[in-house]
Amino acid sequence: MLAVPGRSYRGPLPAPTPKERDLASRLRAHVMAIARAPHNVQHDEELEAAAQYIERELQNNGYSIGRQEFSVDGSNVRNIEAVRDGRGNAVTATLVVGAHYDSYEDAPGANDNATGTAAVIELARLLKEWRPERTRVRFVLFVNEEPPYFRTSDMGSWRYAERLSETGERVLGMIALETIGAFSDTPNSQRYPRPFGLIFPSTANFVAFVGLPGARGFLHNVIGSFRRNLAFPSIGGLAPDVVPGIGWSDHWAFHQFGFPAIMITDTAPYRYPHYHLPSDTPDKVDYDKLARITNGLELIVRDIAR
Repeated sequence: MLAVPGRSYRGPLPAPTPKERDLASRLRAHVMAIARAPHNVQHDEELEAAAQYIERELQNNGYSIGRQEFSVDGSNVRNIEAVRDGRGNAVTATLVVGAHYDSYEDAPGANDNATGTAAVIELARLLKEWRPERTRVRFVLFVNEEPPYFRTSDMGSWRYAERLSETGERVLGMIALETIGAFSDTPNSQRYPRPFGLIFPSTANFVAFVGLPGARGFLHNVIGSFRRNLAFPSIGGLAPDVVPGIGWSDHWAFHQFGFPAIMITDTAPYRYPHYHLPSDTPDKVDYDKLARITNGLELIVRDIAR
């Protein structure tokens, strides 16, 4: 379950390319706009402001916005999607790339999860002129990933996966971008649930590719593409949902409907001391590394869609 293709990159990271420097600036602007204040159903005006910002950014890149609206606890909320269709009528499968845009309670949610949201926005921009041959790519920003809706049918990702299941759409796989902006080169900066600390590195300088049982083939395709195309440390593997953290994102909801789904993450509470706290602010994010990962994700989407 922990064997994955390729080898993790080792050594100093290459200098940022001009593209990555531009990406870092754009990602910073998105994170600062989305994480300026806590935004969730308990802070509904701020949640609406974040949703409107996301929609404007996607529309500015030429996308028509899809909204999946529903009500929870007297509040109207929505998932937001932008779709890059395949050529002509030859589409045979769908790839979903998503992130949740709500924050936890009184946390502004810069790393969790404005980083994932910003990466989805930028992926949509980078791929706006691209036409995959046979695969439809759905870029989706989900509401209500955080408690009290976490792992319930009121998660935005649950509602979205349920709709895909009901319409019979063939889903090639789903990638959840979850908390991808915190890194450290300090020894012993990384923790794990048992027994993974015996297997994986103790320095928090990598990104993790995590899957629940049933996603093995999809996980291997994604991490294999990442390692071929990008100089950045990575780990990956499958584990059952009983392991703390393995199912802590929107990929869990897609797994409930039988879709192959994985999470790409910096491991959140296992390295980030500001997780779910008011101190999770935009100044804590490593935008250069976030840009490099986003650059790699663009190449992954192009690979997988082929």
